[in-house]
Amino acid sequence: MQKRFAYALTAGLLSSGAPAGLLGGRLVKKQGGGVSLPQVQRHITDEYASYVFVGATTAVIFGLFGYLLGRKVDALAQLSETDPLTGLLNARGFSARLCDELKRSRRYSEPLTLLFFDLDGLKDINDRHGHRAGSMALRKAARVIRSELRETDVAARWGGDEFTLIAQKTGTETGIALADRIRRRIADRMAAWPLTASVGVATADPQNTAVLDPTALLREADLAMYEAKKRGKNSTFHIRTGKGCPFGLA
Repeated sequence: MQKRFAYALTAGLLSSGAPAGLLGGRLVKKQGGGVSLPQVQRHITDEYASYVFVGATTAVIFGLFGYLLGRKVDALAQLSETDPLTGLLNARGFSARLCDELKRSRRYSEPLTLLFFDLDGLKDINDRHGHRAGSMALRKAARVIRSELRETDVAARWGGDEFTLIAQKTGTETGIALADRIRRRIADRMAAWPLTASVGVATADPQNTAVLDPTALLREADLAMYEAKKRGKNSTFHIRTGKGCPFGLA
């Protein structure tokens, strides 16, 4: 939104040259040669209303054009950061948000938990039912994840069959509970395929600057997800606490 108004303001300011150009052109034509400052002042005084009208309408028109251009730029930026299949953020958009949220976590000394999902069995669905069915399964999984988001949370399709989620103001225990709730809902909703999820959980501690690095946090969540897969898939795991919840014990 700020970008749109910046475009509108810039366009409006640039348009101020239009009435000045009109004034100069009319005076040169009228005088048949060079124009002095007193002549300009006298001409503006004689036709003040005309130049105010031209200046105002030109600024409005250019400003509107700039605002519409800003909207177009915003839309293109959003498309470049959105996964077209699920409507969630893509890896590029998510990475930018993760950096911002980690800075906020440090500034306000609030915990942040990152969840990393990998869908178990998507390849089998693609092989048995075709990629169209696989795409449908991805969209359903994305809807489950989106349904659990709070207003301040951020989710993305990281790529392929992987999803990520930032849970703001969320510590380890709450993060594990959230991850496991989403995991169980995916298993319930996709039981007919079947499709499940292995989830890695990593928590950013504002007192520990090492884990406030986005690359380190993603790596930790990714390793936790692989550990969840080793434990039989359809499970949740947090490396530093060794806590999780395998299927059947939830």
